[in-house]
Amino acid sequence: MQVIAQLNNLRIAPRKVRLAAMILRGMPVERAEAQLKFRVKRSAGPLAKLLKSAVSNAEKNFGLVKENLFIKELTVNEGVKIKRFMPRAMGQAGMIQKKSSRVKIVLEEKVPGLKRSRAEVASQLKSNPKTQEEEVKKESWEKSKGGELKQKAMSGQGRGVLGGVRRFFRRKSI
Repeated sequence: MQVIAQLNNLRIAPRKVRLAAMILRGMPVERAEAQLKFRVKRSAGPLAKLLKSAVSNAEKNFGLVKENLFIKELTVNEGVKIKRFMPRAMGQAGMIQKKSSRVKIVLEEKVPGLKRSRAEVASQLKSNPKTQEEEVKKESWEKSKGGELKQKAMSGQGRGVLGGVRRFFRRKSI
């Protein structure tokens, strides 16, 4: 079974998005997520978000297993162009095109027909609201503590690195 997700009007030129998308074709979903996590390209973030959306569609709507999915197709096409003009010499105007992309991802099963049972899906749906409520209560309790969080921030323990990954060769310091 094929699962399709689409991202319209991504404000990155399609040529740049294709550089990150090229390596993902035919790759298992879990490996593709890992690749995008450590990719330095600006388009890696939106592609990872789109892949995550496609996987959640497959799991929630069709009951498919994440480990059984792979990327069958990943197409990057041109979206709308925003046209601007820049003044040039001798009263002329030069056109600037701000390009956008349309990305379409198609996931398919490695082993056809491998699905979770309806009982598992139903039990998971029932258990999720409770766990979400417990997490909200836990976060509010931690915010009310306050003192310990301030101490961690002052000592530098709570600072951490962006996304758990240290980023090298950046122009601006973090």
